Amino acid sequence: MSVADGGADLVVVNGRVLTMDDDNPAAEAVAVKDGAIIAIGSRASIEELKRSATKVIDAQGGSVLPGFIEAHMHLFGGAAELDNLHLAGVHGFDALRDAIQGFAAKRPNARLLIGAGVHYAILPEPVTRHHLDRIISDRPFAMSASDHHTMWANTKALEEAGLLNGKQVGPGNEVVMGADGLAAGELREGEAFGPILEHFGANRTRLGLTGGEPDPYPSADELAADRDLMHRGLEWCARHGITSIQNMDGNLYQLELLAGLQEEGRLLCRTKIPFHFKNFMPLDMLEKASRMASAYNSEWLSSGMVKVFYDGVLDSWTAVMVDDYADRPGWRGEPLFSPGHFAEVAVEADRRGLQIAVHSIGDGAVRAVLDGYQAAQKKNGRRDSRHRIEHIEVITPSDVPRFAELGVLASMQPPHPPGAMNFPLEPTVSRIGRYKWPLSYAWRTLKNAGARVVFASDWPVSPVDPMLGIQAAVMRKPWAEGLPDQSFSLHESIAGYTVEGAYAEFMEHRKGRLKTGYLADIVVLSADIEATAPEALHAVQPVTTICGGKVTYQV
Repeated sequence: MSVADGGADLVVVNGRVLTMDDDNPAAEAVAVKDGAIIAIGSRASIEELKRSATKVIDAQGGSVLPGFIEAHMHLFGGAAELDNLHLAGVHGFDALRDAIQGFAAKRPNARLLIGAGVHYAILPEPVTRHHLDRIISDRPFAMSASDHHTMWANTKALEEAGLLNGKQVGPGNEVVMGADGLAAGELREGEAFGPILEHFGANRTRLGLTGGEPDPYPSADELAADRDLMHRGLEWCARHGITSIQNMDGNLYQLELLAGLQEEGRLLCRTKIPFHFKNFMPLDMLEKASRMASAYNSEWLSSGMVKVFYDGVLDSWTAVMVDDYADRPGWRGEPLFSPGHFAEVAVEADRRGLQIAVHSIGDGAVRAVLDGYQAAQKKNGRRDSRHRIEHIEVITPSDVPRFAELGVLASMQPPHPPGAMNFPLEPTVSRIGRYKWPLSYAWRTLKNAGARVVFASDWPVSPVDPMLGIQAAVMRKPWAEGLPDQSFSLHESIAGYTVEGAYAEFMEHRKGRLKTGYLADIVVLSADIEATAPEALHAVQPVTTICGGKVTYQV
């Protein structure tokens, strides 16, 4: 660039630039103009592009990476839960009691007290409403598991929401009943606990999970409040070095909220919102997904994806397994779609040119979804569809090679395996059973078989911080002797949050790497990530986040 064309808008200097570009893997500095990277190289060469108006960011020897791409999260719900009682890592009745009572004392006017991040083994025995009543009985209280597939409520909350005498729910959902003929307090899946959130006006953030739209449409005040909530979530993401989000619940309303933020100059991350297809919807509802894809297709705000839940989760026995659960003979889980029904959805969505992402945790669900993608390929012909399977916590040996054969992406979450971060081994490992452990959370196995593996947090199921995910991937240890090593190298882990995230949304030509001509989405870290011991990676934090050439977060 010459003096005549004005120089750079922004330069990052004095950094350990890890470009994730094999042709130019490392550098000292980056120059940005008009939202794109215009040069990468030595500090001296980049400083030649400085002008009086150029913003200079001194990385002070810290790593400079492509902005993190969060490939599976729930923005609306995550933002809302920032104010909830966080119970991750809490164990035992006394600790639970102290946390809940302290939280309640600070919120005397809350209609419903809500806790989040609960481990299934938070108490030595299954949690019931009676445990919660001993802690707080005069105010409605409910708390959700970290995976958001189970909720536990006290008697007051169950009674006021009309659930104390049970409720008829669809396949894969359950209001667990006690020996006394009343609800025991455990509510499995959304149809079971939805009435509590709905009754107490806490269900707004689940709007995207329905695929439907608010009815009645929000008032101006509600609309502004929802936009502010989304903005708060975006701020939280930017704080953690995230520049792109692939949301996993979605409807037109969320797109409209984000479009409003964009008009106000408050869209801090590039965001992709899917259409959430539910099992009760007719196939022609996919026309809405096509309309969303057509209306929103910019580099800042896009759609074009259909999200589906095929099953639930292991810890509540709602994941769909090929064989019986190891600790529940005769039970394999109940799918939300039959294999044939899902195949019809896959064929039609694929015919429309839409990408598909399916929550599939059990090996039975993974197999059914692969079968559906195969049916779509057979019916419509092979194309670069990049259909995805989300989570893949258990898989059979015969299904491992099908990811590469079908071009299906494995979307996985490093914080989720039992024993990683805050997740305990039990009850998950007992649900799975020893003979299936070798192919549980099998990132390395899938990658070695040729699958593209993309990483994410599933926030708010896990903390959104990609550095925690990178550390979890690098430090992954088998939980029993003789199990395969499923860990990733540091470079592979970073790629899971950058290169692979870009590929997952067909944007590998524009982001995921620091490369001339690519979008200026950059994160500057507090230390040299490559010189940091694996056990200390969690202490490395973003100090500056840049999205589209604009600073969206800075310490």
